[in-house]
Amino acid sequence: MMSKTRLAVSRRQFLLGSAVVSGSYLLPGLRSAVWAAGSDAPEKSTVRVGFIPLTDCAPVVMASIKGFDKKYGLTLQPSKEASWAAVRDKLTAGELDAAHALYGMIYGLQLGIAGPQHNMANLMTLNNNGQAITLSSQLRAQNVTDGATLQKQIASQAKGAFTFAHTFPTSTHAMWLYYWLANAGIDPFADVRTVVVPPPQMVMNMKMGNMSGFCVGEPWNQRAISDNIGFTAATTQQIWPDHPEKILATRAQWVSENPHTARALTAAVLEAARWIDASDANRKETAAVLAGRA
Repeated sequence: MMSKTRLAVSRRQFLLGSAVVSGSYLLPGLRSAVWAAGSDAPEKSTVRVGFIPLTDCAPVVMASIKGFDKKYGLTLQPSKEASWAAVRDKLTAGELDAAHALYGMIYGLQLGIAGPQHNMANLMTLNNNGQAITLSSQLRAQNVTDGATLQKQIASQAKGAFTFAHTFPTSTHAMWLYYWLANAGIDPFADVRTVVVPPPQMVMNMKMGNMSGFCVGEPWNQRAISDNIGFTAATTQQIWPDHPEKILATRAQWVSENPHTARALTAAVLEAARWIDASDANRKETAAVLAGRA
């Protein structure tokens, strides 16, 4: 029978050996240095994370505001970006370490259909649902209230007379818009014209008469209602309940070079998301922060 002392030593040796073997898979090229130091501290102390001013950027923003980043040894620097194309370019160029990003954009980059091909990494899903299809008040004045009445109005006009906007060629917004139109008997590639417009510019473009409808995330659908410019024809959760929407994205190379930083970043943003969901008071505080100009 093995003595308690020998058993304890053997168990420690086994656990240490298992950890080293696991490390060899998780940290290629970095295992020796990391284990020699005996630390899983983040390789980078400051992480620059891009975001678009949409309500689903909340976990990234609140991770910084509430100090969840410090808990995991990081300082997050949220960077407000103007468009998804800017997020894509800065992310792939390394100007951003990670980003609040479109689910479809990252897979588009991985496939090489949303720009030059890059191996990407999806660290976590930030939210589900939360988008909508808005139609103009002019259409409502013409008795258009849903997809069926929109189809009749479009059929009565020349092809291409109506313009609809989404936010990025491989965005989920494009998917929902195309599917919703097609489901109503409208060919999104032949019967109407579609254009790409950054989210913050949607309402102004509709006000100027540049489009008849758009698909975008909040708060821009609500803004169209508040400004009496448009109305919600459908929410995306009606099209696909609980669909994935935004994700915390980065490059696969960045994760390989900064595995501990990637893990710490994910943990901080995940904790912020849980904090937001924990109470109405937390959600109200988050709303107040997101309403700020920054």
